[in-house]
Amino acid sequence: MRRKWLALWAAFVLGLIAIELFIVTVVIDPLTNFYFVILAIAVIGILAIIGAVFLGIFVTTRILSSQEFTPFEKEMLAMREDVKSLASKVEDLSGQLARNRDKEG
Repeated sequence: MRRKWLALWAAFVLGLIAIELFIVTVVIDPLTNFYFVILAIAVIGILAIIGAVFLGIFVTTRILSSQEFTPFEKEMLAMREDVKSLASKVEDLSGQLARNRDKEG
């Protein structure tokens, strides 16, 4: 599978080099050939879209792959622990009040 991709990239690069050599040696004049200009604009547009998609995937992956919590998330986790400890203290106090009522009554 890797050799197929390597061969495809090699063919692509060799094709680009051949086009560049044809342009430099004026075998073809791309500016006077209307179809060549349209083809070049289409290829550039397609490659720009593909590049933008890959750049978006890369940026999104980098943003979402951070292993640490954000400061906001850390604060929310700390507040959760505080609420749990306060809830347990309230339960203890309500239990003590209930026992005191039972002793008095």
